[in-house]
Amino acid sequence: MNSILRTLWIAILALLVALGAVQHARSQVGQMDGYLGVPNDRVDTAFGGGFSLYVAAWPLLADHPGPRFQTGLFGTWMHARIDGPKPKERLYSDIEGGLGWWRDTRFPTATPKFIMGGVALNFVAWANGPGAGKGRDWSKPNGKYGVAQLSPWVLWPPDGLNLEQGTCGQLFGYGYLPLPLTEPKATTAGADVPTGNQCWTLFLNTETFKGPVAFFTPYFFSRVTIDRPELAGHFLDSRPADPNRALQMETQYVPAVVARAKDGSDVARVAPTRFPANDGGESILVHRITSYEREALWDRVHGWFEGGDPTSGRIDVAHSIVHRIPGKGWSTWRIHTPDVQKEDRRQVDWQRFATPFALDDATFGYRWDAELVKTGDASESGLVTLPEWFQLEGEGKKARWNPVTLDPGAAPRTLRTASFVPEKRTPPEPYVTPEDGCWATPGPVAGPFEAKLGDGSVVTYSWYRFADQPALQNADLSAEERERLQARVELLHRAWRKDLEYLPPPTRGTLARLDPAVLVEPPEGLEVGYVPIATRQEKR
Repeated sequence: MNSILRTLWIAILALLVALGAVQHARSQVGQMDGYLGVPNDRVDTAFGGGFSLYVAAWPLLADHPGPRFQTGLFGTWMHARIDGPKPKERLYSDIEGGLGWWRDTRFPTATPKFIMGGVALNFVAWANGPGAGKGRDWSKPNGKYGVAQLSPWVLWPPDGLNLEQGTCGQLFGYGYLPLPLTEPKATTAGADVPTGNQCWTLFLNTETFKGPVAFFTPYFFSRVTIDRPELAGHFLDSRPADPNRALQMETQYVPAVVARAKDGSDVARVAPTRFPANDGGESILVHRITSYEREALWDRVHGWFEGGDPTSGRIDVAHSIVHRIPGKGWSTWRIHTPDVQKEDRRQVDWQRFATPFALDDATFGYRWDAELVKTGDASESGLVTLPEWFQLEGEGKKARWNPVTLDPGAAPRTLRTASFVPEKRTPPEPYVTPEDGCWATPGPVAGPFEAKLGDGSVVTYSWYRFADQPALQNADLSAEERERLQARVELLHRAWRKDLEYLPPPTRGTLARLDPAVLVEPPEGLEVGYVPIATRQEKR
């Protein structure tokens, strides 16, 4: 009897120990987030006429991990310049966007997309491209009419502008400069507040397309002043840009799992995160961030529109300055679970495996610790994978997540078997634009047509007369003002071809390519003064 009790007691103890071990190794779903910063020298505020830069495009994760994933690649934030005392209240409004993946991306792949990312006062509205903005309810446009299509050769999908699938480390060149496409207005939507005439225009420099694509209507920025007249003149419709911008990579969510190891330490595993790398193991990520004086393009275009000589659209580098990159950098990437308070979230010891450097005065990148990062195999050539396993070391606020190489037996099983790819993916809902109102009156002149994109979606689009596109019917422009705008754009369509140089070219690297399906040709007879407008995007 005693032996039976002893055996039973030993079994109970073993069960308790096992249960304790399971509890000890219980994992929590977590995330990695934060910023990677690129210091660059300040320049004179006279260079408030826009910017351009070249940033690497690459697949940060091998597989899209689901709808919570959100991160940009390297980019910048362009705010209106403030002269005089800083306003007491928050007046956040800018052009940001860039390459990346977002929670509302409906047709994601490992290849990033590009959005324009204009923000009206304190995010009351934002505009990501023609027909794309805050929310999906067209009864509340919230910025979806904030961008007008300018190019007759590039189709802008509502889900973001697609790059060629498989893009890995090539440089994507883009920038914003103002064009005087409209006239300044003394009133805005009948209110006694002015609207400027700066149409901030997206210029691209890629292997397969060069030139202007689309622009923010001035009304997108000034609309808030109808109810807040004291703020008139504070925004990008009329103000110069602040040339001293942040240059960062903003990451809001990369999936991770956190658990307690057998030795009592906190261990984390992060979804394999990759960066592009050349043969020397270096990642070249940012190149030639440039700021412009307004004279770089504005004066020549304005003179042309007033009856002067045509201008090619090539930006005058005599009115530009390249920001010097000193080769330093910083990181605030953290690993944490959702229940951890912000002040208690601990950073990744980024410098243990990444060293920022300047390849030259205008080029930023990282050198990697070859013992801690993993070079890609033949299927992932041109990429390095950052450390996947981290252990929390140190005490209190000085604790850091340090990269570690764990014995598989020492790692909690829940972390070893964790998957960062959804077992099932919810079929995406299509983007659908209204069928009536400004979309139908006066309506398209040709179409519908279809474009099958590399992300597995199909875009339905039609050709609109430029001044009749829905965005311009919602830009606080009279019929006469739209006709004047139409005449100016016809000048551009005739003279500014897609094979000309506009932005100053890079001095190193190769250019990225757009998805071939977004490159379109106008139908015969519609080559000048007409633009493609997407009306639907759905899974193919």
